[in-house]
Amino acid sequence: MAVYAPNNFPADRLSFTAGAAITAGQVVYISAANTVSPTSAATIAWVGVAAQDAASGSLVTVMTEGVHTLAASGSIAAGANVIAAASGAVADQSTPSAGNDPQVVGVALTAAANNLVTVLIR
Repeated sequence: MAVYAPNNFPADRLSFTAGAAITAGQVVYISAANTVSPTSAATIAWVGVAAQDAASGSLVTVMTEGVHTLAASGSIAAGANVIAAASGAVADQSTPSAGNDPQVVGVALTAAANNLVTVLIR
């Protein structure tokens, strides 16, 4: 009988190399092998939220689960699905579709208008 073991446990915190300067709390995406950078737009390659500031080339811890307070880009209603946006922020997924549903970072637990929003990432 085969046994499965995850590569990293707990899987809610992973380490990557920073591909650019990263600020704690930014949504990051896989920009190269084992490398993350702040998001600049919606992407299916997002991986989580940076746990600390990191200079390009240094190690950064990325939280891949949980509830986070993130920068909001534009208005976001509580309960709305959010996607990655410029500068590692999140934005309202204004037009859900099969094409952009994989880009969803999570659901907004609070409302926001160009400030901070609480998001359950998934």
